[in-house]
Formats: sequence, structure tokens, C-alpha cells
Amino acid sequence: MKKRLYLCLTLLSAVLGLGAKNQVIDQVVWIVGNEPILKSDIETEIIRRRYENERIEGDPYCVIPEQIALQKLFIAQAKLDSLTVNPNTVSQQVETRIRYFIQRIGSKEKVEEYFGKPMAKIRETLQKTIEDQMLTQEMQQSIVGGVKTTPADVRHFYEKIAKDSIPNIPEQVEVQILTFSPEPSAAEQERVKSQLRDFREKIESEEYQFSTLAILYSEDRGSALQGGELGFMTRGKLVPEFANTAFSLYDPKKVSRIVETEFGYHIIQLIERKNDQVNCRHILLIPKIEAKQKEAASLRLDSIANDIRNGKFSFDNAARLLSEDINTRQNDGLMINPNDGSTKFELQQLPAEVAKAVYAMQVGEISKPFLHHNDKGKEVISIVKLKSRTPAHLANPNDDFQVLKDMVTMYKNKELIEQWIKEKQQSTYIHIDPEYCDCEFTYPNWGKK
Repeated sequence: MKKRLYLCLTLLSAVLGLGAKNQVIDQVVWIVGNEPILKSDIETEIIRRRYENERIEGDPYCVIPEQIALQKLFIAQAKLDSLTVNPNTVSQQVETRIRYFIQRIGSKEKVEEYFGKPMAKIRETLQKTIEDQMLTQEMQQSIVGGVKTTPADVRHFYEKIAKDSIPNIPEQVEVQILTFSPEPSAAEQERVKSQLRDFREKIESEEYQFSTLAILYSEDRGSALQGGELGFMTRGKLVPEFANTAFSLYDPKKVSRIVETEFGYHIIQLIERKNDQVNCRHILLIPKIEAKQKEAASLRLDSIANDIRNGKFSFDNAARLLSEDINTRQNDGLMINPNDGSTKFELQQLPAEVAKAVYAMQVGEISKPFLHHNDKGKEVISIVKLKSRTPAHLANPNDDFQVLKDMVTMYKNKELIEQWIKEKQQSTYIHIDPEYCDCEFTYPNWGKK
């Protein structure tokens, strides 16, 4: 409590400008190798964790400095090993976090007010933080990169593990899908283009700001909340048609021609270019599918489903030859779980309408046609077949080899990292302010040779 009170008073004095002129507001409290850790570093990290509701196990004034010190160990070794991080990836993560802050706090101006810094300084601080995090991850990966887990390791682990530690595998299903994508009418496509042309005229005449129209009308709701802003992107992060137009813009006052992509129709406005990245705003409008087109697609799918039920051809062949879902067509319609690359899903991992369709189905059954949105946000009509259903069960090597293999690998990695840390504690210069010497650390040998 005394330590916390001292820190709070120090921060209060710093904010109010109180105290003697020679009072030390900040100080170095740890040194790891050549890297100092400031008291303000610790306090700032504690404030950030509390703001983001991150749980801290133990005394924050012991846990946080140790975690910062561990990061310093990894970074120091990463520099010795000449490890680097991709600056483009860093920039993208910086912009993602800034958009998150703006969304949570309300505006760029409010973010600057909250942190007490101009946006340029916030970006600079975030860049250093993210670089350090990524460098730490690179170093950890370098340490565990040679770890191999064999089937024998998995069997041995399964035989030795306490039965109450064996993970429970929830019910899982395998689903095949056959999808039609009804095309909007020519009149509907022209309506959308006309609306975008109207937006462009209003923006270039300064009747409205691009960001205002994006908030009100863009159907990319993720960026619409940021006034249509996407953040810095390389060409590879954008679909080709969008990238070609975005990277051809040079005047922030101009609005692009209408661009058609697999998502719909866009207009784009440049915000800033930086090396091989571009930050822009866009407004997306998606043409609506008319009821008669949906009905025609449903009738056709219903006919196909009946033919499959009557044995005229298999679902596999129908999906491979007729489905308009490029993600599953080459896999006989079998859906792939993006979380682990497997074909098995827990029900809550499936798209909502697909999960609703298969919930009460029997294995081998084919659903009625249903309307849903694909991963591009477009309305599509699908039928699904439940290929398999595995009841909830305790993991075993025959059915859940990958789950158990991941557990074994995780344990091996943890042991290797812990051993590396203990060795580095012995070979690295470490100084800790006496204020922290009574802490109960996860790794107790800080500063001890």
C-alpha cells in the first residue's frame, strides 16, 4: 500500500507541478543489460492494462516490471542475433490500434486529449511498443523453432497426463455447402452507381465531407465508423481492382472513379501515401438482389437437392461443378475452419445461418435452400449437407491427435523458454531498485549471480 501511495503522489505531483524544483519525478528502477526501465514505464503499462480491462495476476507493481524486464531480455538477444521485423506490418498494426482508440474514445482530438499527446507522438510511441512486441515474438520463435513433436511424444504424453487434465472436445460437425450468387439486375447496379456519382459530386463541390457520407451510407461498417478510413495498406492487403485505383491517386481533394470489386461498388479518396503504402477512405455500396432472383436461385437449388436425394448425382460432384463459392468448390463443397485449417467446426464457429441450418440435421441429410451473407458481405443462396457429427468427448490420440500434439508442443515450448530465461538471468547484467527487491517474482533470480 505504501508503494502504491508513493507512486500516486509522484504522479499527482508531476501533473500538478508541485514539489521542490529538484524533486525526481521519474527514475530508472531496473536495468537489464543496457536497457533501462523507468518508473513511468511501469505506471503507464499498469494504466493501459486497467483501461483495457486486462486482468493482472498478483501485485501489479511486481508483475508488470518483471514482464517488462523479460521483454528487455528477449529484445537484447534479438538485436545480438540481428533479428528484424517488417516495418509495413508495424505500420499496419499502429493504424489498427489508432482506429481502435478512436472508436473507443470518439475522435482523433479526444484521443489526443486523453493521452495528452499529439497524434504524431502517439504514433511514435505505438510504433516503438509494437516493434518491441514483434521483436520479442521473433526471438521466442527463434528459441522454440527447432521443437518437433512426434506421434510417440503424443502417445507418451497421453499415457502420463492426469485424466482430469485431458481436454474436453465439444461437439463438432463437418459441413458441405453448395452456393449460388444471384446477380443484381442492371437497373439495381445503375442505381448504386448513380448514388455514388452523386456522392462524388457533393464531395468535390464541398457540399459534404467524404467522411460524413461514409459514416451515413457506406456498407463497409468497419471502416464507416472511421469515416471510411482504412489505415495504411500495401497493395497485397487490397483486392487488385481497389489497389490499382487507390495507388493511382495523388490529389487528396479528388475522388476516384467508381470501382467494382467482389465486394460491390466503391469510390475512394486518398488521405496519405507513405513509401509503398497508402491510407485512403472509401464508400462501399452493395447492389441489392431482387426477390424474384432469390426465388429463382432457391428453386434451382431445391431441384438440385432433390436430384441428389434421388441418387442422380452426388453432393460432392454438384458442389464441384455447380457451386459459385470459390472457397469450397475445389474441396467438394467441404467447409474449412479458418481457426485451425481443419474441416471440423464447433457449431458456434460456423456462420450463423449455416449453424442454424445444420443444428437439427442428421448425418447425410441435405438442407432446404436458405439465404445468408458470404464472407464478402453479399447475399447468397445455399444448401448444406451434414457430412459428419462428432459428439462431445474427452480428447484421445485417435480422434484428436492434432489437439494433443498442440498441447505437447505448447508444453515443450514453455519449458524451453523458461530454461532460456533462467540462463539469461545468470549471464545478463541486471540491477533492481531496492523498492522492488521484496517482490515475489515468477523468475526469482533477477540480479542474483
